[in-house]
Amino acid sequence: MSHTPEGILEQLKQRQFAPVYFLQGEEAYYIDTIAGYIEAHALQEHEKGFNQVVLYGKDVDVSQVLLQAKRFPMMSDRSVVIVKEAQSIVDIEKEEGMRQLEAYLQNPLPSTILVFCYKHKSLDGRKSLAKAVQKHAVLLTTKKLYENQVPAWINSYLRSKGMKATQQAVQLLAEYIGSDLSRLANEIDKLLINLRPGATVDEGLVQENVGISKEYNIFELQAALIARDPLKANRIIHYFEANPKNNPLIPNLTMLFTFFTKILVLHAQADKSEGGLKKSLGNQAWKVKDYMQAMRVYPLPRCVDIIHFIRVADLQVKGITGGDVSEADILRELVFKILHPVPRAMAS
Repeated sequence: MSHTPEGILEQLKQRQFAPVYFLQGEEAYYIDTIAGYIEAHALQEHEKGFNQVVLYGKDVDVSQVLLQAKRFPMMSDRSVVIVKEAQSIVDIEKEEGMRQLEAYLQNPLPSTILVFCYKHKSLDGRKSLAKAVQKHAVLLTTKKLYENQVPAWINSYLRSKGMKATQQAVQLLAEYIGSDLSRLANEIDKLLINLRPGATVDEGLVQENVGISKEYNIFELQAALIARDPLKANRIIHYFEANPKNNPLIPNLTMLFTFFTKILVLHAQADKSEGGLKKSLGNQAWKVKDYMQAMRVYPLPRCVDIIHFIRVADLQVKGITGGDVSEADILRELVFKILHPVPRAMAS
């Protein structure tokens, strides 16, 4: 049956193990977390040598996996078989492979914990194997978080570590790193290394430890665009050009696209009062003054043009149009177009 990541982990911590776990879906973080917990805690260290096997999907077929799963434990109550990258098992969705796996699911060896890590995709729900997994295994299907769900996840993760963060720090992490939960967890863990229990993560700590320059970053570039400050904007572009590894253009274009799309949405809403805008901004309500200024500087038609310019820049950086142009020059041209009204026909 289907389960939540939290529910599965709670059962594991109570040492309630099931014979088969099938962990699938787009979000690899939960798959890795659950499989890692089983690998670390299901057996005592002295039991692992004979009773714990880690397989990789590209190296095995279903029959080889089941051969390991059907082995009885040696000097232990249970054995563990973990199949990483299980989506690469050559015959897992072919007729014979499905038949073998379905037969095992109906009658698994009780002393074996068999874990499938089926990443970045899910079984075809129309096929019999998916129905058998749903009925006989502990099934987890993960999905990527939406952008507006990321701050809540960060706060929840911090609470699980006995820590907390300012709203600005949470938003900075969410905007700079995005919805990649594995990377988010890794960056947060690094932030917490030198903090005492119960301390608060603030914006300065995030800037110092997540590779974000306090003066030269995408957020400061947005601020320069809101202030219509070409001098500051060009200083930031020069910094990006000198530090390309820490400032790749595609993620920065994504953030600019998100920023101007949000301004466009705010222009379109009926209630443009500060309170109404705060409701629409949700987790970013604390930035309402910035967005109100941006709306004054960039009216709706300009936002439409700017989003078009960002799309053109995206095609250029990906090499689809524009020839051999450096990332810095692409960004420089984009910022010029944002700060100086340019007819769309000339910019295309």
